Amino acid sequence: MLMITPAAIEAVRSITSADGTPEDAGLRISTADGAETLQLAVSAGPAEQDQVLNAEGSRIFLDEQAAAFLDDKILDTGLDSNGQGTFVLAQQDASGN
Repeated sequence: MLMITPAAIEAVRSITSADGTPEDAGLRISTADGAETLQLAVSAGPAEQDQVLNAEGSRIFLDEQAAAFLDDKILDTGLDSNGQGTFVLAQQDASGN
């Protein structure tokens, strides 16, 4: 299952609690090309087949293909080359640590 770092949890919570965002909103991660690219969007709720992750007040919705791809990953945050905040993925440690 996708692991989410505390920094990523806070970022998702911040994004999905902006003024005008529905109370049950979450960050939806989806793919239309077998996880060659991932799309992120604020969504009012999960789609019918989405996997829903709840972590300390943040909600993440994963479509089936994205959930399968992200199953052994860690979602974190970082800075891009322009100093802008971004989400980053890392591989989980195979030993479970």
